[in-house]
Amino acid sequence: MKFKIDKKLLSEENESFIVAEVGVNHNRDLKLAKKLVIEAANAGADAVKFQTWKTENVIIRNTDMAEYQKKNLGIDKSQYEMGKSLELPYEWHYDLKELAEDYGLTFFSTMEDKESVDFLINELKIPLIKVGSGDLTNYPLLKYTAGFDIPIILSTGMATLSEIDEAVRIIYKEGNHELILLHCTTQYPCPIEEVNLSAMVSLRACFKTLTGFSDHTLGTEVSVAAVALGASCIEKHFTLDKSLPGPDHKASVEPDEFSKMVNEIRNVEKAMGDGFKSPQPSELKNREIVVRRIVAAKNIEEGSVLNDENISFKRANHGLEAKYYNLICGRKIKNDIKKDDIIKWEHL
Repeated sequence: MKFKIDKKLLSEENESFIVAEVGVNHNRDLKLAKKLVIEAANAGADAVKFQTWKTENVIIRNTDMAEYQKKNLGIDKSQYEMGKSLELPYEWHYDLKELAEDYGLTFFSTMEDKESVDFLINELKIPLIKVGSGDLTNYPLLKYTAGFDIPIILSTGMATLSEIDEAVRIIYKEGNHELILLHCTTQYPCPIEEVNLSAMVSLRACFKTLTGFSDHTLGTEVSVAAVALGASCIEKHFTLDKSLPGPDHKASVEPDEFSKMVNEIRNVEKAMGDGFKSPQPSELKNREIVVRRIVAAKNIEEGSVLNDENISFKRANHGLEAKYYNLICGRKIKNDIKKDDIIKWEHL
């Protein structure tokens, strides 16, 4: 499978699509949001992602915050209050999208409700749909978003395989086959022993889609490992400062960490190669002096039969490689050879 997001071609053979997940780390501060976009570009991201919702459309007023949100915020208030304090105003999206595009980034946002879907796709004209893990089983929203003819990135945190199967079926039934399934664990930060990164490989095998990884761990090594396992998309929470107030800053990486991750990912992608085992260009000259050649282990008289007692295998600049041993063992020498002389075909 392959398809384009903006100018970037996504496939199992191409570079991974690296997303700086700003999410709610803008803290409802436009100046901070813009700074995050610029720093994401400087750190090597392909895209920057926010989250878009109207709180009254997605949370009822007496809903508790998640335990990680209480812990990371250090306060206990309703999820509705938290949501209201972190809403990204619609009017900010235009400036942020324009800024991202000026810096060569793809701008998009997780869609939390139908109103946000309409705004992001119809008004803002973003090039792809992102559906978060919490909406994987929101099958009516999936059906609605899949009706738009743009690629979908679907996170699969907290989901069972059967729930993912139903979500994929709904998306495909709408005629949309440009799908990336992101494996993730919905915990912030995610304990390393609960990453279960091999599940990403299982998703690719089960659904024949492009797959990726939404990384909620504290480090960056798991994202790099995901690329080595074939991730076509990496999503990593991004902040300017982990000590800032907010539910996600502590589980995010700062610009220098993100930049290091991008460099490591790009190096791993280069290192993966084409999978065909053959000598590499830089090896060929070394091969000439490193492989063992067939030489005389001692002075050998004319008419002697070559065997384990009179031949040896040593490094030399030229001559028959040791792999030809079976072709010369047992044959007679037609002239005298001195110790350490290279044995050639013409000696036989």
